[in-house]
Amino acid sequence: MRIKSSNFKMNSLLLFISLACFGCGKSKPVTPVVVTPPPTYKDPAQYGTPYANVPATKDIVMYEVNIKTFTPANFQGVDARLDSIKALGVNVIWLMPTYPIGVLKASGSPYAVKDYEGVNASFGSLDDLRALVAKAHTLGMAVILDWEANDTSWDNQWITDHPSWYVQNGAGVIQQLSTYTDVAALNFNSFDMRTAMIRAMKYWVFTANIDGYRCDFADNAPTDFWTQALDTLNTITTHKLIYLAEGTKGTEISAGFQLSYAFSYYGSIKSLYAGTSTPSGLFSTNSAELASLPSPGIKLRYITNHDDASSDGSTIPEYKGKQGALSAFVIAAYMDGVPLIYGSQEVGYPNGINFFNNVPVDYTANPDMVAAYKKIIAFRAAHEAVKVGTLTPYADASVVAFEKKSGTDDVLILVNASGSTVNYSVPAAVQGSWKDGMTSTATTLSAQLSLTAYQYVVLTKN
Repeated sequence: MRIKSSNFKMNSLLLFISLACFGCGKSKPVTPVVVTPPPTYKDPAQYGTPYANVPATKDIVMYEVNIKTFTPANFQGVDARLDSIKALGVNVIWLMPTYPIGVLKASGSPYAVKDYEGVNASFGSLDDLRALVAKAHTLGMAVILDWEANDTSWDNQWITDHPSWYVQNGAGVIQQLSTYTDVAALNFNSFDMRTAMIRAMKYWVFTANIDGYRCDFADNAPTDFWTQALDTLNTITTHKLIYLAEGTKGTEISAGFQLSYAFSYYGSIKSLYAGTSTPSGLFSTNSAELASLPSPGIKLRYITNHDDASSDGSTIPEYKGKQGALSAFVIAAYMDGVPLIYGSQEVGYPNGINFFNNVPVDYTANPDMVAAYKKIIAFRAAHEAVKVGTLTPYADASVVAFEKKSGTDDVLILVNASGSTVNYSVPAAVQGSWKDGMTSTATTLSAQLSLTAYQYVVLTKN
């Protein structure tokens, strides 16, 4: 459900000015009108030293942490695995919701937030969260939190204290969000609700020293809210912040997000491995997604995440085995955008994961897959052509083939997305001398190349 924001121009202006002035540096000029911030409000004290090495958006390799898959299923369980996550080549960690979960009308969803400024006690304390963030920073990884801006749990204190902050029917009864019975819909026409929400987002930047947010169901909040929220966060000049929207409209980028979801791309790559679409369809989806994205936005590309692992199952059956899953990740990580790894896929966890429940994953399984992920990510990190190069697709019925160039950097990616050996006709334009990107051995492409089922070949001229 989309909550419309009408007759909100003046309140939006005042909200932006007042929040931007709340003790967090200079805001970009929008009007000569000066609004004095409420004297009772002060930002929390800065905890720790702001992380200075947040990567440029194009360089991001993101890892989604579902704490409930770790053993123990708490901050300390994640902390114990941070070295292994870093070793993959990850430089940004996204923590799924770390807030207390409501129990009234509860479904168990971590997105039914009971307290925006609290910590889920089953995961640990605020000090435990701070320690996790601090260790990640020490290892060279930024940390972003998950944010649910569209609703709260039914036992959130806002319900009792501020019922006008919620959508109500004609009888004054607070309404649920769409079909989600476990959450109450927030009213974005409420100036005070918006103010409180943005203050809470600022709270974690100062209190836990985090590096940004992944924002859930971003399409459902008005664009002007995101503009206000992100513009205000950007006045915290001591931090460089990452903003990822679970959004599809393009307006999220105009509002200030650097990254948005590649929903269509995921659907196309899934269909490709199901045998119901072709490589040309994937290239078409790629082009369409990028064309709909305002500059300088970048798509987050993935072969699974917490929603898809819950609804579609493991990457192992979805992509026809370990080799298929690896080959699909090569396509997603190299074609365009920045890659996401959902914790469990790198070790080939064979089952679906319902993220409402604790699902312990053996993170020591399938070391061969882990080693392959490391090589795939290391190649991406070493090549600007993969990250920002101009893409040239080469048509084939079974092989996803494309070349990317940036300056003198030239790479060629060939992935057999079928379950059978393919005798691939190599385009004349790419025949000749190359170097294997995974082994550094010299190779020569002639007119024909045999590719086994789900084999991927990564080549470079450098």
